Amino acid sequence: MDMQMEFIRKLPTPQEIKNQYPVTLEMKQLKQERDEEIRDILSGKSDKFILVIGPCSADNEDAVLEYMHKLKDLQEKVKDKIFIIPRVYTNKPRTVGKGYKGMLHQPDPKGEEDMLAGIIAIRHMHKRVVQETGFTCAEEMLYPQNHRYLSDLLSYIAIGARSVENQEHRLVTSGVGIPTGMKNPTGGDLTVMMNSIVAAQAPAKFIYRGWEVKTAGNDYAHAILRGYVDENGVSYPNYHYETLKKVYDLYQERGLANPSVIVDTNHANSGKKYLEQIRIAKDVLHSRRQSEEIKSLVKGLMIESYLEDGCQSVDEGVFGKSITDPCLGWEKTEKLVLDIAELL
Repeated sequence: MDMQMEFIRKLPTPQEIKNQYPVTLEMKQLKQERDEEIRDILSGKSDKFILVIGPCSADNEDAVLEYMHKLKDLQEKVKDKIFIIPRVYTNKPRTVGKGYKGMLHQPDPKGEEDMLAGIIAIRHMHKRVVQETGFTCAEEMLYPQNHRYLSDLLSYIAIGARSVENQEHRLVTSGVGIPTGMKNPTGGDLTVMMNSIVAAQAPAKFIYRGWEVKTAGNDYAHAILRGYVDENGVSYPNYHYETLKKVYDLYQERGLANPSVIVDTNHANSGKKYLEQIRIAKDVLHSRRQSEEIKSLVKGLMIESYLEDGCQSVDEGVFGKSITDPCLGWEKTEKLVLDIAELL
């Protein structure tokens, strides 16, 4: 027996999808400008603070766009201090492989999995966000082979806790050409995270989408601290002053380019208690005020936020409420972002 795998259909290549759903020259220029501004923040040329903020999963195009328009207005109020990168996450890792896997798999969360419809849906949504709000967004690169379907629209990538030790994720990160955050693994090993940054910043040669490719390395690969879970399933945070100082020292030991940390205020840092994100964000800002080293290192926060507080099952159907991890609703989000700007 060769493989127990049914080949359903050959999917279009990324270039074919890009030709069918192209970006405009204005969108290209906008992405280039935003990419450069993020690089300037991570390198220390700009003292703006990054907020990677938005829904846990972008599950409904209309709700996502309504949220993004609110975020656009909020960005205008804090533009002197904060640079917002919206989360438009369309691929969701599942710990035990079950459940909603994101719009790529299911354009309709209540419908069947359809990868071709999913590829088209996620590109359509990302294009709308850029065209209507001027934001270029963040995605989790769950499937490195799929990145090119959106590579002309994205300005930031996160490599998840379950993927960061994977060789393919590290190699592809070295060639994506945009800033990429490498999360600490679920078990919390900071050495694994730092090794992934070393690998991503290094030149590489490998096979990608049927091609032999080489990269120059990604100098803007950096750390995302998201907390960790012990062998008993208990969550522990890693956003405190002592851990930030340790990560600063690890960067210095390795001599890596553009030492940077983004602190994820949800996941294991909050124990998925989404309201804790407010306190955690302010705690991190307090640590920055206590140490010039930490201030130079911590370049931003990652916050899970949507139109409505909390989360729901797929069947409940509340517009703008997460169907994956719980999120801060809009009123709390707006107040938190304004508070962050004031504290900066």
